[in-house]
Amino acid sequence: MDLTSLADFNAVALHGGFGPASRALDRPKATLSRRVAELEDDLGVRLIERGARRLRLTEEGLALHERTRGLMTEIQEAGEAVASRAPVPRGRLRISAPIVFAHVVLCRIAARFALAYPQVELEIIAEDRVADPVEDGYDLVIRIDPRPDAQLVGRRILSDERFVVAAPGMSIPSAMSTSEADALQVPAVMFAAAPPGALWSMRTEAGEVRVIQPMPVLRMSSLLMVREAVLQGVGAALLPRLLVEQDVRAGRLVCWGTATGAPVEVWALYSSRRLLSAKVRAFMDMLKPDTVMV
Repeated sequence: MDLTSLADFNAVALHGGFGPASRALDRPKATLSRRVAELEDDLGVRLIERGARRLRLTEEGLALHERTRGLMTEIQEAGEAVASRAPVPRGRLRISAPIVFAHVVLCRIAARFALAYPQVELEIIAEDRVADPVEDGYDLVIRIDPRPDAQLVGRRILSDERFVVAAPGMSIPSAMSTSEADALQVPAVMFAAAPPGALWSMRTEAGEVRVIQPMPVLRMSSLLMVREAVLQGVGAALLPRLLVEQDVRAGRLVCWGTATGAPVEVWALYSSRRLLSAKVRAFMDMLKPDTVMV
C-alpha cells in the first residue's frame, strides 16, 4: 500500500472532501482524486462513494481511516522531530490569527520573518473562528483569552486592555454615573458578538470609575468596521487598545476611559502532540512584547 496515497486519502476524509483537502494541502484536486483512485485499485475496494453531494466514506473507507489516521500522524510527527533538529527553519508554516491581531500586528512580524527566513513559506489566515491546529492543519494558532486545553501548549505573548473611545466631535459626558442603577446612556457602535444589555465600566484618567449604558445605533461583525464607524462619529465604542492607541495619540479619537476588569490576554498555541519545530520556534521568538506592541 502506497503511503502517499494513504496520506492523501486520510486528508480527504479529514477535511471532508477533495476540494477542502486541496486547499488545505495546497495540492491539485485532480492529484488527490487520482491518488485515492489508485489506493482503491490497490486494495480492490471502494473507499469513497462517488456522486454524493457531501463526502461519504464507504464502510471499508471508514474502517481504513479510523485505523490509519493515528499512524499517519505519528509518521508526520517523526518527520517533524527530525526537521526540528535542522539548524535552518524551512518548509511551510501555517498560522491562524484573529482578524484584528493579524491586520494590526502580524503583518509587520510576518514581513520581518519572511526576510529573516526565506526558506520558510509562511501563510497567515486571518479569522475569528477558533481553529484547531490538528484538524485544520495549522502549525500555530493565536487566541484571545483561550480556555485551558490539554491538547495545546504555548505562551502568552501580549496583555491588552480596552478603551472606551469616541470621535473628538462627540462630547464626553460631563455627569457619568458611578453606579449601574443610573448609568448614563450614550449612542454606541457595538461589536456584534458583544452580549446585549452589557454596561461599560471604565476608569477615567483621573482614576474615577464611571459606568455607561451603551445604546446601540449600529452593530458590526468586525472590530475593524466598528473602529471605522467610530471615526465617522456614529457613536462611542469599547475597543482594544492595540487597535485604537495610535488614533488616540493622533487625536482622531478621544479615550473616555479604560475598561475595568482583567486585561485581555493573547496567546500563541500549538498542538501538544507535536514537537516544537525550528520554524515554529523561530516565529515564536518574534512574538515578544517589544516586537508585538504597536
